[in-house]
Amino acid sequence: MSERTRAHVHVSGTVQGVYFRATTRDTAEEYGVDGWVQNLADGRVEAVFEGETDAVESMVEFCHTGSPAARVDDVAVEYEDPEGVEGFRIRR
Repeated sequence: MSERTRAHVHVSGTVQGVYFRATTRDTAEEYGVDGWVQNLADGRVEAVFEGETDAVESMVEFCHTGSPAARVDDVAVEYEDPEGVEGFRIRR
C-alpha cells in the first residue's frame, strides 16, 4: 500500500483572479489528489492536498508556479495526518 500524506498550503502573491483555484483543481484531478482550494480575504490562496506522497509533493511544487497568469511570491506548507478527504473541490 502506498504512503498517504496531507499538505496544508498557503500561497501568496498575485493568486486571486488569475484562475489559480481552477487550475489547482484540474491539476489535482490529473494527479489523483483529494482536497480543496479557496481564496482568503487577505489575498492568499489556501489549499489542502491529500493522497500518495509523490502526488501531494507534485501539487506542492505546482503551487510555486500556479496558473499561467499567477505570480507566486511564497508557498508555506504544513504537513498533517490525512483526514480521509475524498474528491477535490473549490471552496467559495
